[in-house]
Order: sequence, then structure tokens, then C-alpha cells
Amino acid sequence: MGLFKMSDGETFAFSADIQQLMGLIINTFYSNKEIFLREIISNASDALDKIRYKSITHPEELESEPKLFIKIIPDKSNNTLTIWDSGIGMSKTDLVNNLGTIARSGTKQFVEAIAAGADISMIGQFGVGFYSAFLVADKVQVISKRNEDDQYVWESTAGGTFSVVKDETNERIPRGTKVVLYLKEDQLEFLEERKLKDIIKKHSEFIGFPIELLVEKTEEKEVTESEDETKKEEKKDEEKKDEEKKDEEKKNDEDAKIEDCLLYTSDAAD
Repeated sequence: MGLFKMSDGETFAFSADIQQLMGLIINTFYSNKEIFLREIISNASDALDKIRYKSITHPEELESEPKLFIKIIPDKSNNTLTIWDSGIGMSKTDLVNNLGTIARSGTKQFVEAIAAGADISMIGQFGVGFYSAFLVADKVQVISKRNEDDQYVWESTAGGTFSVVKDETNERIPRGTKVVLYLKEDQLEFLEERKLKDIIKKHSEFIGFPIELLVEKTEEKEVTESEDETKKEEKKDEEKKDEEKKDEEKKNDEDAKIEDCLLYTSDAAD
């Protein structure tokens, strides 16, 4: 495992098998890219199962976040898609070992299966479904918090290395994981509400936890003719009041000048 220190954390080299897998994912043309969401939701469900199972003997484990959920959050302003679960979360060691440096036995088997003509959609069966995120993203962040550890950020642009940094900038997660995908320019369809709903319905039928899709709503109010006329009348009334106010101020100024003039005349006469 290659490792070198950085000012803001540590950078690690992916294991050779995982580098080969990443190269395959990035460079192979594959039309059914939507499987990435199935795989990340499946991982989120596994993390929720783990915390639920652990809470049977250690109920205090759920105190940090009692609700068990998966949330899908598209952000069109930043071209990101976030999959957030309130599962068991990952420690710094988990992030380093599980996402890059220690290859699972299935990694090499999957690469060999692909070389033999297998479909890339089988990636989850080999335990390496997380890396399918790079089918649609050119950068991936994993923000995670385990009960007994600090919050950390794993990040990679698939260039052979990844970094793990103690998180000092992002919103605090009580417990769980956020996978943030910075989508490629030609994959922005995965921010669309209808597309996401269809994929979730298609691939997540047997997920035993609630999946929430957060969508942006823009409210447009239709102005009727009567409302428009009312606004015009209100504007006319305001303009009339302004004119009356100006006339009143002008009259007061003239009255004051006349009074000054009379006082001056009276003084002069004396």
C-alpha cells in the first residue's frame, strides 16, 4: 500500500486489482449506467441492517440517530447526486481498508469475468458495486461518521489514488454515510426527478428501509385578470395619495411664506 502525507490528510494508492477494476469501469463503454444507483442503495441498506442488528444488544447505538433511512438528493446547481443513509457509518480505518487498499477476493474475479464476456451489471455480486459510481461521476466523496469515531471524508477522482481527511467543513452527520457523486457533463440526466423515481422503483423493490427522494419545487402563481386590475387600481391609489401629499406639503410651504411675509410687513410698519 502506497501512502504519503498531505497537509490536509493522507493520500493512498488503490491496490493493483482495484486500479485495474477502476480502469475497466472508466474506459469501457457501457450503456446501462443506472446500475450505480442500485449498488449504492444496496450498500446503504447493508449499513442500515448492520446498525439495526447491533442495536439489538446495544440499543444505545441508535441514540445518535434513531431514524433509519436512505435519502436521494439531486442538486442541479452543483451537478451532484447524494445518497445518504443513517446506517452504521465508517471509521477512518474502514474508509481506507474498504474503499481502496484492501482488495476483496471478488475484485480480481470480477475483472476476469468481464474479460470473459460477463456483463458489468453483475458487479454487485462480486462485492465491489461501490466502484460503479465512476460510471457516471468523475469525482466521488464519501462523508462518513461512525458512533465511536470522528467524521471523515474519502475522496477520489479515480486517478489511482484517494485521500482520507478528517472532516472540518461539511455538515455534521449524527451517524451514517453520504456518498456524493460529482456527475460527468454527459450524465446529468441522473439529476432528473422522473429518471430517479424510475430507477429507484425498478432496482429497490426489496429494500427494507424507506427511500426518500428530495426534489426541488418551484411555485408559479398565475395572475388572473381581476388580480391584475386590482393591482393597477392599488397603484393608482398610491400615486393619488403621493400627489395629495405633495400638494399638502406645497400648501404648507406657501402658508409659511405668507405668514413670514405678514410678520415682516408688521415689523416694518412698526
